[in-house]
Amino acid sequence: MRKVFFGPAGDTLWNLERLKAVTKRFTPAALDIRDRAGIEGLFQTHRFDLIVHCAAQPSHDKARDIPLLDFEVNALGTVNLLEATRQHSPEAVFVFLSTNKVYGDAPNEIPLKELEKRYDYASPEDFAGVREGCRIDQTMHSLFGASKARRILWRKNMGDISK
Repeated sequence: MRKVFFGPAGDTLWNLERLKAVTKRFTPAALDIRDRAGIEGLFQTHRFDLIVHCAAQPSHDKARDIPLLDFEVNALGTVNLLEATRQHSPEAVFVFLSTNKVYGDAPNEIPLKELEKRYDYASPEDFAGVREGCRIDQTMHSLFGASKARRILWRKNMGDISK
């Protein structure tokens, strides 16, 4: 989809070929996460212990121009993956990667400390990054942030999908 979003320069098939060459247990599946039947079929034929979901429409600016596609990829695609996990791999760990855009300015309030070459979180409890419990209300959201927030809210409402 990156080629759809950004044109030929956005194509990442080169990286797919690199991953296939340097990994031993990587098997790609050419699926669109919006394709519920395709995702269902993948989960019916494979057993997963771990699902790492990092698929998304990644452009803040592009979301304004393609609001329905943005929502389908970011929200519907996530629901498809969560439901397939719940139905077919309920014991799998589901790792969800997103953007801080869902939280508005709240992550900017987390105290940082300056190290020699970078900044890090000041408190050890923040080392894992922004917590799911971070507030998302009372902040300004772009359309992009709103569709990403729908993914977070769906995950929270589903509860512990591994049970």
